[in-house]
Amino acid sequence: MTDLPDAGIPVSVIPVSVIVVSRHRPAALLRCILALTHQDHSQLELIVVADPEAIVQVQALGLSLKCVMFDEANISAARNAGIALAAATIVAFIDDDAVAEPTWAKRLVAPFTDPRVIASTGFIRARNGISYQWRACEVDQFGQDHPLEISQTTLLASTRQRAVKTQGTNCAFRRDVLLRIGGFDPAYRFFLDEADVNLRMAGMGLTAIVPDAQVHHGYFASPRRAANRVPLNLQDIAASTALFLRRHAPLADVTVALTSLSLRESARIAQHRRAGRINAQAELALLGSMTQGWAEGLTRPLTDLPPLTSTNTALRLLKTGPRLGKVLAGRFWQKRRLLAQAAASSDTITTVFVFSPTARPHKMSFQPEGYWLQTGGIFGRSDRESPRFRWISFRKRVTDETARLKRFRPIRQF
Repeated sequence: MTDLPDAGIPVSVIPVSVIVVSRHRPAALLRCILALTHQDHSQLELIVVADPEAIVQVQALGLSLKCVMFDEANISAARNAGIALAAATIVAFIDDDAVAEPTWAKRLVAPFTDPRVIASTGFIRARNGISYQWRACEVDQFGQDHPLEISQTTLLASTRQRAVKTQGTNCAFRRDVLLRIGGFDPAYRFFLDEADVNLRMAGMGLTAIVPDAQVHHGYFASPRRAANRVPLNLQDIAASTALFLRRHAPLADVTVALTSLSLRESARIAQHRRAGRINAQAELALLGSMTQGWAEGLTRPLTDLPPLTSTNTALRLLKTGPRLGKVLAGRFWQKRRLLAQAAASSDTITTVFVFSPTARPHKMSFQPEGYWLQTGGIFGRSDRESPRFRWISFRKRVTDETARLKRFRPIRQF
């Protein structure tokens, strides 16, 4: 049990309902769920909101969790369905194409021992598992992000013009506050849904930014975006942007803001074409979907949200809690043996280092078999701010990487 300094409630007894929304990506969802079973937070309820086929696969796992069948392309409505079933006082969210470090949930809920805190958010690692995809920022009434330099847990207030932004794949809220404001607005089928919540919650309490509450976000392919993050359709993004501006920006500025955003997105699309990621036909289709989205967002009804209703259900805890951690390390020619050994270590948090005698940059990922794998050169960098080449022994490299990862997961060398 770990207590927060000067807080009367032990972190380990703050219940949290973690909600995962998924649609037609069962493999990603199952990997996300597996990582959540490794959480060291012992009071964790898992709610999966997904399409029927995925729900069948999730239920086949035999885990203690709650399921909601939902097969509409509306992440806000799906999240509200999960909130309605949540029994914990804190609700957290993670995307199906993300995996959480074992310490994620406990660190994300820790600030809620302070009664002023109504929301929290953590840092997000990119596809390579090393560099950051997102750290901390505020979002203004035009939907634009403004980065913040945050290195330790920090509590900040928001205003209706500029709010602390919580990222949808790594955030938590007080459930009663979400219910009070009507939850997520279903008018935002995708994009800016969390930013809208942040601005609507402004003035109701503080938001905590927790750098060490970390998830790895993979950006899996979807109908809106390819696996390499190239957009496939901008209709929902444009519609949500227009809706967001109508709700939060001064009326006189909406047209100017939309024009500016349209020019910016058009330039981005043209850049993808010049880079060879899309062809001219795809460029025209994207521009057309953006124009269609603007028009839809400008006419979509804007209504005041009534308080969200909930179902009185008992807390259904997933089997989680602290586990031992271990490291398996070797050269690239030992990879097969190391991975087989890791796959057989289901009772521990296992991290595998497989290094080659090169300067290749490192990558980190959570494998479907339930272990973490880091690959790269002995002389390559695992911190993107360090030199590209560093002369170092294999043993020292393993020691350094073990020390780096101890911040986020239980880890020791066997």
